[in-house]
Amino acid sequence: MFDIDLSRLIEQLLYQPDSPMIFSSGIFLFLFLGFTLIYNQLSKADTVRILFVTLFSYYFYYKSSGLFFWLLALVTVSDYCIARAIGGLEQRNRLLRKTLVFLSLLLDLGLLFFFKYTNFLGETLCTLLTDWGIYVPSVISGSYLQAVVWQPRDIFLPVGISFFTFQSLSYTIDVYRGTIRPLNSLLDYTFYVSFFPQLVAGPIVRARDFIPQIRRPLFVSSQMFGTGVFFIIAGLFKKAVISDYISINFVERVFDQPDLYSGLENLLAVYGYTLQIYCDFSGYSDMAIGIALLLGFQFPKNFDSPYKSASVTEFWRRWHISLSSWLKDYLYISLGGNRHGKFRQYLNLLITMLLGGLWHGASLNFILWGGLHGVLLCLDKMWHTLCPVLCPLSSLPDRHNPQPKKRPLRGLVGGLITFHLIAALWVLFRAPSFAIAEKVFHQIWYKFEPQIFLQWCTSYKGVAFLMLLGYLLHWLPESLSRMTRSLVIRLPLLIKALLIVALIWFVIQIKSSDVQPFIYFQF
Repeated sequence: MFDIDLSRLIEQLLYQPDSPMIFSSGIFLFLFLGFTLIYNQLSKADTVRILFVTLFSYYFYYKSSGLFFWLLALVTVSDYCIARAIGGLEQRNRLLRKTLVFLSLLLDLGLLFFFKYTNFLGETLCTLLTDWGIYVPSVISGSYLQAVVWQPRDIFLPVGISFFTFQSLSYTIDVYRGTIRPLNSLLDYTFYVSFFPQLVAGPIVRARDFIPQIRRPLFVSSQMFGTGVFFIIAGLFKKAVISDYISINFVERVFDQPDLYSGLENLLAVYGYTLQIYCDFSGYSDMAIGIALLLGFQFPKNFDSPYKSASVTEFWRRWHISLSSWLKDYLYISLGGNRHGKFRQYLNLLITMLLGGLWHGASLNFILWGGLHGVLLCLDKMWHTLCPVLCPLSSLPDRHNPQPKKRPLRGLVGGLITFHLIAALWVLFRAPSFAIAEKVFHQIWYKFEPQIFLQWCTSYKGVAFLMLLGYLLHWLPESLSRMTRSLVIRLPLLIKALLIVALIWFVIQIKSSDVQPFIYFQF
């Protein structure tokens, strides 16, 4: 009765290197439907349910990175054992406790370094040796010197390795600091590290926030369900409609060959990528938060309308909140934070942001991107110190005053300046090389040609409409956003289901190529 191609079905269920499984793909939606049917039947059997979700999470990771799920298992088991050992030692045994947490750092960061940075470090080191005039004897004859040349290794980068290593590492550090107690169940810890909604691209969920939810009786309130549906719809729209469309139909073309486009088109491509990366990454985070809510778990907010920021400091409080707070708590504060004077504070900020840039990718572009953000953060704090009257905020936020009063006019000016600084730095993030980034800026500065704007709007009607819509939705007042969310939450279940189906149908209609992986999969 049903004409099912079993070979094709099996092929879809196996790992496909060119097509990792993502939330917006048809195979995930199909599997997730079956998953939820079984999951709901296991609501009373906690251990079986946890085991079932863990196995599905490992399959989800297999569909993203093939047999490299052993890395996830290695990090999980080693950090679980190390944390148990740290928890079993008395506080006065500081040397052994430090040795164990150092072992966790060595293993997690060692794996991350090998898979992500080996070729980058090798190429950089060989280039430096050549620039310094250091040569080695020829391997063939030994009679003359030759430049040191790095032969790139064929090293596969497992999807999400930066996320799950940071998440697991934070657990062992928290156990060492005494802020949480080590888990007694390897299954519970495996569930925490591998939970599939946030496994491959965050948010980086802290153990103290997530672990208490693992053994809690499964309960999904109507509020949680409605909020989850809202986040899934919003995330899918951001990713599959706005981000993918403007990327494929405009941004990629310009960044591939910026010198073929006018300065105005290059500037619009910069604005397009600024919106694209936000919709792509926040779209993933929204879907992760929504899926977790449907399963009875709550994740912290990961994006808070970052382009509304009136300063670079505020931007990093709104952008990728789980990563920026991780870097602050485990790197910036560990370096000394702001406890040793202004100079050390600025130095710690620069180091933190340089390493944060390197975390995003093995490239000098990312290091420069992070370093320039560090410089801007330092300048922002200096400006608040030297000219507090001209600042958009009455004071810098802190734990005593997390939401200082805003000054509207100065906030508007600060917001425009901040947005364009952030957008300019995204060029370094997006461009595959310094040469491409230089061409983009060159075209904008020397070949602007503003008279072709109307022609561009006509030629790229869909792109122009979605960019305008995306920015308007982003800059909506928070009260209107909450009202929209409340409206979706109150809708009947059937209408919510129809909304999701309609959105999927719409995505299929406008899709002009295969499903696009999330940008942060490469990190």
